[in-house]
Amino acid sequence: MPNLDPIDRRILRVLQNNGRIPNTELAEKVGLSPSPCLRRVKILEDAGFIDRYVALLNPTKVNVGFTVFARVWLKSQDAETVDHFIEEVKRLPQIVECHLMAGDCDFILRVVAENLDEYRRFQANHLTRIKGVQSVKTEIPMQKVKLTSELPI
Repeated sequence: MPNLDPIDRRILRVLQNNGRIPNTELAEKVGLSPSPCLRRVKILEDAGFIDRYVALLNPTKVNVGFTVFARVWLKSQDAETVDHFIEEVKRLPQIVECHLMAGDCDFILRVVAENLDEYRRFQANHLTRIKGVQSVKTEIPMQKVKLTSELPI
């Protein structure tokens, strides 16, 4: 795996901001000619620095503009219970982030829905019915202060 030099870092910063930038524009922004720039991007992709390219959707436009954070406690933390919970979470598209936690709760989830009523139905019909779930506490954010997919490199 290559070490990141300053040009690689510039390439990654630009691509994080605009993954669809034409190679000629990318090359110009990072101070390379197009051919070496394309080669470097390919090396970064092959080495796993670039995981994938995605389109970031506007949640409100696709009717999932309501976000909650759900703290989940399991009845047991044995491997079978944890693995089962993880597999069930992966099947639920409303859960867009899931983190196994050290501390008070077992998992923190970021869940999107159209509105509070839809989230409540999701919680009652899906989340709390997962075998092994002891309790769920929902946190409702009042204001989005910062949300970014760009990593500080």
